[in-house]
Amino acid sequence: MGYGKTTLPHCLSPRAPCLAPAVSRMEQLIERYLNDLRIEGGLAVNTLQAYRRDLHKLQRYLKLQDIDDPARATRQTLSGFLGHLKRANLSAASSARCLAALRGFYRFLRRERLADEDPLLTVARPRLWLKLPRTMTQREVGRLLDLPVGPEPEAVRDAAMVELLYATGLRVSELVNLEFAQLNLSVGYVLATGKGAKQRVVPLGDVARRKVQRYLETARPRLAKGRECPNVFVTRRRKKLTRQGFWKILKARARQAGISKRISPHMLRHSFATHLLEHGADLRSVQAMLGHARISTTQIYTHVERERLKRLHTQFFPRKHRRTKAVP
Repeated sequence: MGYGKTTLPHCLSPRAPCLAPAVSRMEQLIERYLNDLRIEGGLAVNTLQAYRRDLHKLQRYLKLQDIDDPARATRQTLSGFLGHLKRANLSAASSARCLAALRGFYRFLRRERLADEDPLLTVARPRLWLKLPRTMTQREVGRLLDLPVGPEPEAVRDAAMVELLYATGLRVSELVNLEFAQLNLSVGYVLATGKGAKQRVVPLGDVARRKVQRYLETARPRLAKGRECPNVFVTRRRKKLTRQGFWKILKARARQAGISKRISPHMLRHSFATHLLEHGADLRSVQAMLGHARISTTQIYTHVERERLKRLHTQFFPRKHRRTKAVP
């Protein structure tokens, strides 16, 4: 049986270039906006990823409305989108972040003269309820940090990471991305790079310094195996840990310490701030160490400050409440 001539699809023909699928105008504008934020705004990678997800939600919604150009969206269109998010049971915090992404996107379109008007100028922000931070008690933190450390290099690394996280109040992304240039053990501080590429100096305690020093001297050489890597904390693959990887490590250590509540790396950050305030630190100092741009963000911990002031007032106020005998 003979073989006939095979006809190739056009894009597979050696004479015809294979064309990539056309990118929509909305997709192009989203990428231009995010690149602008990355270069000019210096936003963190996690924030950029969240904004991309939010803008893709808008893109899908506009497609259902037969709108391919975001400049054609009206105030009513975007109000409908926000209502769609509310009906989808999106939390108030997620809705607020989505609205922030949209506001920035339309400001960018106006600045680049890609849209005639900003349809979000008169759209109100969703009201956020104040949520108190979930924290660990000092006893729980002690049990977590005082776990016996085995001889494995991973065990030494994990103990150093958890101690450092609590001692500095770093975000988990700041911890796993920490590089040698940001760490000064001789003086005792970490130069953390937070949101918006803003840097802050956070002091280290002696216990954290000793654990990190032990890790660098005994465990990291066995993990890195001579390969150059700028990150302080690495795996056996000689790569930095991921946020998800450290989260698993922390949960496993919590179970080992007999802590039943669900904990997260951010809970240690909350605990760092709360315990500092409980022991007399002022709010401005805590703000600087946490890297909050506004004091209003740090004021979520003022419930701790109020409780401390009440205890001080009860302890030291000279005219304490006394029971008096009734006058006959």
